[in-house]
This record gives sequence, structure tokens and C-alpha cells, in this order.
Amino acid sequence: MSCLASCCASLTCGLCTSVASGITKRSARIAYCGLFGVSLIVSWILREVGAPLLKQFSWINTSDDLTDQWFQIQGVLRVSMANFLFFGTLALIMIGVKDQNDRRDSWHHGGWIAKMIIWALLTILMFFVPNVVIDVYGVISKFGAGCFLLVQVLILLDATHSWNDSWVAKDEQKWYIALLAVSVACYLGAFTFTGILFIWFNPSGNDCGLNVFFLVTNFILAFAFAIIALHPKVNGSLLPASVISVYCAYVCYTGLSSEPRDYACNGLHKSTAVSTSTLVLGMLTTVLSVLYSAVRAGSSTTFLSPPSSPRAGDKKPLLKSEDVESGGAEARPVSYSYFFFHIIFALASMYSAMLLSGWTSDSESTDLIDVGWTSVWVRICTEWITAGLYIWSLVAPIIFPDREFY
Repeated sequence: MSCLASCCASLTCGLCTSVASGITKRSARIAYCGLFGVSLIVSWILREVGAPLLKQFSWINTSDDLTDQWFQIQGVLRVSMANFLFFGTLALIMIGVKDQNDRRDSWHHGGWIAKMIIWALLTILMFFVPNVVIDVYGVISKFGAGCFLLVQVLILLDATHSWNDSWVAKDEQKWYIALLAVSVACYLGAFTFTGILFIWFNPSGNDCGLNVFFLVTNFILAFAFAIIALHPKVNGSLLPASVISVYCAYVCYTGLSSEPRDYACNGLHKSTAVSTSTLVLGMLTTVLSVLYSAVRAGSSTTFLSPPSSPRAGDKKPLLKSEDVESGGAEARPVSYSYFFFHIIFALASMYSAMLLSGWTSDSESTDLIDVGWTSVWVRICTEWITAGLYIWSLVAPIIFPDREFY
């Protein structure tokens, strides 16, 4: 038996080593995304079944008045804090990396066995941290999650403008028709969806002025996007306006669906499945946002990239071969900002913790996820900030004609 166990351990170690070396040769970004995904799974498991385990730790279970949901939130926050420290430390180490001859470039792409061990040790150590430290981290995470949502908005704006520019640059009638068709479809979808939200969140016989205000504002913003974008003095297009309208309608829905289940104006208050679907969609959005930011980092002229990175107008792929990821003899500039790359993961760790813990609110049922007025206002404010930033991207070149905007 001891021989069999030794063989299994040897094979496991060899498998981990081969996987780590394979990651290094291909794309470190995929590996970081995978590590982040594993942390989300661990957080989710601890939220669902970790309360009995945490109750066994005397330095965590310091009172008889603590609820199961409090322990669930503690588990989520502790894993999130480990992630934040891991990626935050990597971000600090990677400040100023500009070319692939920098020693830190190999640190970013290699050493995966050590990184996995460090991440696992950090996760374990977080369960020995005093509760007061976790409480402070929970407060800070709310601001970090807000920053992540802001980054999501900036990435969305950059993506929609790039999408529009790429189709316009083809300068063919079929692409202009495609632009118009997609724009009209998005607007129809946004208005139809908002109309459905009126049915769900403004039930008859109830005074739902706040929900009506949110939905009417959503309608007004969608019309405003189109009017401003098509104004003769504005160098805008209908496609970004329509995509932002759909996004605002979706964010408005997530906000309204997060209203307390005992709120009469929440037409979905009888559905417990809504909370799970909202969580899954939210977590999927988080992972996709991180993946997109990782792929897109350094490919535009925004703050996402260092001065030496490729520009947005460059149509060459970010990764021409394996040499770009694994480094080479030439002092070639890095293809994306390592510092920003890791900061995105650190902020995403905070946001995922808020999503799983209902923004650290224990006023709702433990069966419901991401429900409460805090979640409502965070999402509604995100919608309004998105609208404001998009409108600013349209009118800023007019207000400041001497400045160059990308």
C-alpha cells in the first residue's frame, strides 16, 4: 500500500509539473483565469456547506449569537482576501515591466508550482486571521467591487467603439447594413425587455414609484443615447448607443431583481430560483469580464496599456507565436500591462466576494444570494455611471476640441 501511495504521489507531482510547464509555454493569462475560477468554486462551496466547519474554529466562533449566514460570509471573505493578497502582491512586483528581457517577465509567466503552493497557503492562513481584520476587508471590498464595476464599464465602452470602428473601416455596404440591423435589433431588445420589467416590477394594486422611476429613467437614457450619437456635431454611431442601451436594461433588471423578496413591488418575490440564476449569470459575467480584460489589456490606447504596448489601431494579433508569451532574446515590449492585469484580478476577487455574500448583508434569508437594497443601489448607480461615461465619450471631443480623444 505504501508503495502504491508513493507511486500515486509521484504521478500526481509529475502531472502538476507537466501542466505547469505546459501553461508557461502557452498562455499565462489562461492559467491565472483558471486559478481565479478555482477560487470562485472554493468560495461557493464554503458559502453553501462551510458554516459547520467554521464553527469549530474558536477564534472565528467568538459568540453564540452568530448566525449561519455570518459564517458563510466569513468563508467567502477569507478566500477573497487570499486572492486579493496574491494578485495584489503580483501587481506590485510587476510595476514598471516594459520589455521581455526584464527578469520579472519570467516571473509573470513561470513558477507555477510555487504560485499554486503560495496561493493555497494564503487561503489556509486567512482562516487564522482575526475576525476584525476580515470585517475591515469586507468594508474595503465594497469600494474595490465598485472599482471593478467601473472597469467593466470602461471595457464595455472600449469594446463597443472598437466593434463599430472595425465594421466601419471595412467601408462596404453589407457591413453598413449589418451595423444598422444589429443596432435596430439591440434597441428593439432593450425596449422590449424594459417593457417586460414594467410588468414584473410594477404589479397592479401597488405603489411602486421607485421602480417606475428606475424604468422610466432607463427608457429616457436609451433615447438620449441615440439622439446624442446621431447629432451632426457628434462623431457617434448608433451601434455603441444600442449596445449600451441593452447593457443598461440588463443592469436595471439585476438591480430590481435584487430587491428584498418581501417587497411588494418585486414581482419575482415568490421565485427562489431567481436568486440562483442571478448568481450564476453574475459570476459568469465576472469571469468573462476578467477574461476579456486579460485578452484586451494592452491592445488599446486607454489606461489599460503601458506606453510601450501596441496601439488599438494596430491590427496585428497580440500573440503571434509562443515566443511572445514565453519571452525571447530580443528586448521586445510586453504585449499587455502585467500590473493592470493583476489589479483586475484583485478587484474581481472583491467583487465576487460581494456577489456571493450579498454585499456582506445578513438581513436576508440564507437561501437567497445577492439580495438587498445595497445590491439594488449598487447596480442602479452602475447603470447611471455607464450612461454618464458613454455620453461623456460622445460630447468630450466637442467640449475640448484641442485635446485628442481615442
